[in-house]
Amino acid sequence: MNHISVLKDEAISYLNVKPEGIYVDCTLGGGGHAEALLTRLKTGKLIAFDQDAYAVARAKERLRDHADKLVVVEANFTHLKITLERLSIDAVDGVLYDLGVSSFHFDDPSRGFSYNHDAPLDMRMDTREGVTARELVNTLDQRALKTIFYRYAEERFAGPIAKAIVTRRKTHPIETTFELVDVIKSALPMKVLSQKGHPAKRVFQALRIAVNDELNVFEKSLQQALECVRPEGRVVVISFHSLEDRIAKHVFREASTIDHPKGLVTMPEGDAPFELLTRKVVRPSEEEIEANPRASSAKLRAIKKR
Repeated sequence: MNHISVLKDEAISYLNVKPEGIYVDCTLGGGGHAEALLTRLKTGKLIAFDQDAYAVARAKERLRDHADKLVVVEANFTHLKITLERLSIDAVDGVLYDLGVSSFHFDDPSRGFSYNHDAPLDMRMDTREGVTARELVNTLDQRALKTIFYRYAEERFAGPIAKAIVTRRKTHPIETTFELVDVIKSALPMKVLSQKGHPAKRVFQALRIAVNDELNVFEKSLQQALECVRPEGRVVVISFHSLEDRIAKHVFREASTIDHPKGLVTMPEGDAPFELLTRKVVRPSEEEIEANPRASSAKLRAIKKR
């Protein structure tokens, strides 16, 4: 399955791409948004981040005709600021985040992201370092597992699933995706198992977020992005998860609001450093969702530096 970029036209529009501008794609992935950006650049540059070696190789091949305008950084986007400093770039005209997992991650059985393929429990975006899902499942205590499943996926049966995992691993370690799916199913009532949708979806989502520390690194990177854009520069975030959207909403609100103590009679002077471009989230059209069901949960937020 080919990865289809979500809200591509809307993202490019909110970035207000200048032909001579310098832009950052923090989530290169399949290269769809990057390609749309690059086709609008003439003398400008695009700095593109991705910590996944496979994604980098595929994107470089797709974007080979734009190699003179593209700098690919094989690293987590939490290194945004220091990377720009190393490239002697003091400010950029726009930063884009397209959060979530690219389709080809799920299509590669060896990565352990999908509950539809039997594979070792890994789920790391960067396979060179970090803790795997297997390690979390087999070492965290019951309370910690329950917290992950509920906090990152709002899994209603987080408690029973965590308990079932701890019980099963006493016999032998849970090594593969299908072994984990079996444990999850064993902890769920029949009425849930008979419902539409895969019963392991939420637990797999929660583990992926935990393995890659996705929420913390996103917030750190987003704060850096606000520091790195020049006046009139834009930051655009496309999220697929309520927790990611909540972070973007909070960070953007703080940046576009003057801190004025309650009870103070005088009005604040001047403007906030940033201006919200999206008072409400931008969602995909019905046509886009019909063509790409993955887009149904997407939300876009954008902000501009004054």
